[in-house]
Amino acid sequence: MPAVQLRLAQGTPCWVSLMTDDLDGARAFYGRLLGWTYTPGPTQLGAYVRAEVGGAPVAGLGVSTVTGFPVQWTTYFAVDSADRTAQLVRECGGTVAVGPLQAERAGRLAIAADVSGAVFGLWQGEEHPGREAGPEPGGPAWAELITPDDEGAAVFYGAVLGRPVAPAGGESALLVDGRPVAGIRPGAELRGHPPRWRVHFAVEDAGLTARRAVELGGRVLVEPRDTGRGRVARLADPQGGHFSVLQPW
Repeated sequence: MPAVQLRLAQGTPCWVSLMTDDLDGARAFYGRLLGWTYTPGPTQLGAYVRAEVGGAPVAGLGVSTVTGFPVQWTTYFAVDSADRTAQLVRECGGTVAVGPLQAERAGRLAIAADVSGAVFGLWQGEEHPGREAGPEPGGPAWAELITPDDEGAAVFYGAVLGRPVAPAGGESALLVDGRPVAGIRPGAELRGHPPRWRVHFAVEDAGLTARRAVELGGRVLVEPRDTGRGRVARLADPQGGHFSVLQPW
């Protein structure tokens, strides 16, 4: 099947990747918490593995090669052309920190930041198309931007990704083919943290997962609570990487 047929629709969140200073520790933590196993991935940016659930890739974990770079998860968006979209990022006031570059035969990527500094990725899938968010436990379930300028972010991502952004339940939502694929929320809860794309992983029981995270050396940043999408807990791994778990309704 030609690679272009495998590529997810432009603007779809299609991959999440953790850059950490302790790859072995991260592998152990997420493996026990979310049931992940690992296979080797592209190494252009350093040591990197793909996490799998049931043999299907769900996320990437790599070693940060930049001194002082915070441990964090990055959300990637599917694009038809990483080079063309990276140029749009610059034209719309964002910055491109890495790439575009070829990740072996898997695809072409760039890492960028929007006008408020929130980091995100662009992924032009080839042999590796990525994975769309869904309710399956252990996989990515939702992407959400927390930003002090939600109106500016809506304009930026709409222009860069060529997709509409519309109001949805007290926040804005990026739409692909008429359905919401990612949220944009005002950043009252940032509390000194920079704007960021928040990664959510699907779990069967958010409360149980939060308790298990603490047993494994992580922290609970926000206790499980009910939201419009399900029961959510915000957590941190032992290296300080923030993420959320979502128990869908």
